[in-house]
Amino acid sequence: MEIFDDLVAEQDRLEEILLSLDASAWATESGAPGWTIADVVLHLAQTEEAVVASVAAGAVSGSESSWRSGGETLDAAIDRQVEAERAAAPVVLARWRAARRAAVAALLAADPDGRLLWAEAPLKPATLATTRLAEHWAHGLDIAGPLGVPFDDTARIRHIAWLGYATLPYAFALAGEEPGEVYCELIAPDGAIWTFGRPDAPSSIRGPAGEFCRVGARRLRPEQTTLVAQGPVGATALAVLRNYAG
Repeated sequence: MEIFDDLVAEQDRLEEILLSLDASAWATESGAPGWTIADVVLHLAQTEEAVVASVAAGAVSGSESSWRSGGETLDAAIDRQVEAERAAAPVVLARWRAARRAAVAALLAADPDGRLLWAEAPLKPATLATTRLAEHWAHGLDIAGPLGVPFDDTARIRHIAWLGYATLPYAFALAGEEPGEVYCELIAPDGAIWTFGRPDAPSSIRGPAGEFCRVGARRLRPEQTTLVAQGPVGATALAVLRNYAG
């Protein structure tokens, strides 16, 4: 299935970068505030291990909506887990390399129609793989940027653009905004046009797919892009856009 091949390809690209880093690079402040590059990779390892655990637990019903309990926010839980398990760079790298392979294998072996417990809602394996690609891509930006390492957009970001579009109802609700139908017309890295939604929708977002994905990952603000939002909820959709949970 294409999403799994593309997830592996995105992880392979990141692994090649990580294998080239020296100790000082691992200690560099990443693009994720408060985290070093080692912290970012540790977080990726922890969440890949969570994928394996979710698959092992099996499919869940819609009443089991989240892996969290209590009043702790998702961001707070993530920060706490990273702080509790910091380790030397070689240990972190080995942990992520093992976890990312185990997670892909688990997702491929899972019932494709079963829903797996995840951060905010149960997800089918292919959708969970899409979220994992989006997270590895976003954190790849956090790693490559501070180090000055090339990290060009590829056709794989189409999955991330789809995720941002498909979860707009969730994003509207999370922000307490009234939802509306939005058409997205995005320019792919190779110049092709990717479209999501009905062309005659009352609102639209048009422009580079890479910028759309970065806005959804909170790596760019809408006003820092060339994206054009039109219609009654176009600007709001761009403001609330997200391709991650929480």
